[in-house]
Amino acid sequence: MDTPVATPNRHGADGTAGQVRVLYVDEDCDDITAVKETLTDTADEFTVTVCETATDALSALEDASYDCVVSEYRLPARNGIELLGAVRDRSFDLPFLLFTDDGDESVASEAISAGVTDYVTKTPLSEQTELLRQRITAAVARSREESDILDRMTDAFFAVDENWEFTYANERGRRIIERAMKGDGATTDLLGRNIWEVIPSLEGTEFSKRYREAMSNQEPTSFEAYFEPLQTWFEVSVYPSSTGISVYFRDITERQKHEEKLRGRERTLREIYAVISRKDMDFEAKVKRLLEIGQHVLGTETAALSRIDGDRYVFEIVTDRTGTTEAGDTVPLEATNCERAVIEEQTLVLADIAEDRPDLAERAGYTEMGISCYLGTPVIVDGSVFGTFCFYGTDPRDSFSEWEVTLVELMGNWVSYEQERERREQELTRERNRLEDFASVVSHDLRNPLSVAFGRLTLVEEEYDGNPEHIESLHRSLERMDELIDDVLALARGGHKVIDANETSLDDIITAAWDTVESSDATLERIETDAEITGDQTRLQQLFENLFRNSVEHSDDPVTVRVGTLSGGRGFYVADDGPGIPEDEREQVFERGYTTSDDGTGFGLAIVSEIVDAHGGRITVAESDGGGVRFDVTGVQVDRL
Repeated sequence: MDTPVATPNRHGADGTAGQVRVLYVDEDCDDITAVKETLTDTADEFTVTVCETATDALSALEDASYDCVVSEYRLPARNGIELLGAVRDRSFDLPFLLFTDDGDESVASEAISAGVTDYVTKTPLSEQTELLRQRITAAVARSREESDILDRMTDAFFAVDENWEFTYANERGRRIIERAMKGDGATTDLLGRNIWEVIPSLEGTEFSKRYREAMSNQEPTSFEAYFEPLQTWFEVSVYPSSTGISVYFRDITERQKHEEKLRGRERTLREIYAVISRKDMDFEAKVKRLLEIGQHVLGTETAALSRIDGDRYVFEIVTDRTGTTEAGDTVPLEATNCERAVIEEQTLVLADIAEDRPDLAERAGYTEMGISCYLGTPVIVDGSVFGTFCFYGTDPRDSFSEWEVTLVELMGNWVSYEQERERREQELTRERNRLEDFASVVSHDLRNPLSVAFGRLTLVEEEYDGNPEHIESLHRSLERMDELIDDVLALARGGHKVIDANETSLDDIITAAWDTVESSDATLERIETDAEITGDQTRLQQLFENLFRNSVEHSDDPVTVRVGTLSGGRGFYVADDGPGIPEDEREQVFERGYTTSDDGTGFGLAIVSEIVDAHGGRITVAESDGGGVRFDVTGVQVDRL
């Protein structure tokens, strides 16, 4: 709707049910008599008020409410068209019928342009008064139906004219406006009053800004805004016209509350993710922060990660606003609500302990510690209950929402996962340390007799005058043992995760690694290797050494080895034009002991894989452009200079 309309309270509200009040404007006594007789002598309830001039008619409209205006065109001082214009300035929807024989088609056209409801000629009067009655009845019925539709709208609605005076408000709109008026006046007196005087609190708000812009720019607008005096959010649509603006609005406070709740939950999840993904915080600091987040969301005084130690309940990490509980405190397990969560191995939700679980109200946690509400989830580590991740307070609640329960379970599951991961890492570290100690001892115990064997073999070689092939075979066997010892040590140490990674020249590492390759027939090509690589320099050099040796030692012909960087700093590759690796064997090449060479130990590529893993990267094998093998290492940062 793009034009303001008048309210039923303005026209027809003070008549009896079904009564039609007509304001008839004419100075011809015979015509007046005929019209009154026709309207009042029927079963329809018509009341007719007569005015002889336009001025008197406008005064009558100010003093009383009417359902319809019927006017002669020819009037003293002002004609019927001028009266119609004055009425339309006040009300755009009041039915107005022109009942006349004066004028021509131009008058009818002008009347239509001015907003006349109907145009009825007087001749013959005896017949036309009955037609007038029918037209009045139809016009009033349409007007009342339109008003009823507006009042039944789910949206509140009001209209103001170009002077910011109310011309209409439906029932829902009147109720809201009355609330905004704070009882200062009644909405039955709303029409004709200035909106800024009726609701002064609108001034300076988003509402006044948008209303004025729509009126000034003559462009419709929609917006959502908060009206502080009513503490209500409204969704508003404004439609301007040359005579004012029509405003449709609805209360969206509940929707806004729901959306804000969703935004709050999203912020909470983001905050949790930010905590658990931080690398500069240890486990205890992260758990403490998660407990604080849960406290804020749930509104409880105390939060704790606790451990079950036999029949004791040990507080491991605690945030307590009351200051009564600290980390390290212990209480009997049977005194706590957590015992139920531990025994049942499921989340325990108690909004009001006395009401929800009267049996638990007999425990010391309720009687002595005053715990009245509790929400806790068991922490499961390697299939066994470690303890609980819980929140509790001294005041009972109406309930814990499904979202709150899910949030606690989510954080509790992360705690379980982290403790399992930490336990596995500790076990792996112990195993690696034992393996490294074992490898070091074995290598030390082997190297001593191996050194002796090398020395004695040198002496034997000096005095031996038999077949030299025997001496060479012994040398190869001893050298192979030496290589095996080096590879075992490398495997034992290669899996340690790189902690202190540094930026190093990739070219320098490649040069140092290539210098260890004993082959005058091999060629090295570098492609965009003027870069910085982040990692452990010693282990990265060993990685390149093993890849270079793999290319050289598995080719009977001179081989070209190419090293290059991957786009976007994703990593690097090493490729050759040698015999390559059959596709069905590529998944096995990184297994320990796997080799296709009679002289290989089978540890070289396994060591490469261990080093890549320690850097958090990934290595893949494929055929190179030259038909040989290509290794791609991704996940290791390489920045070209």
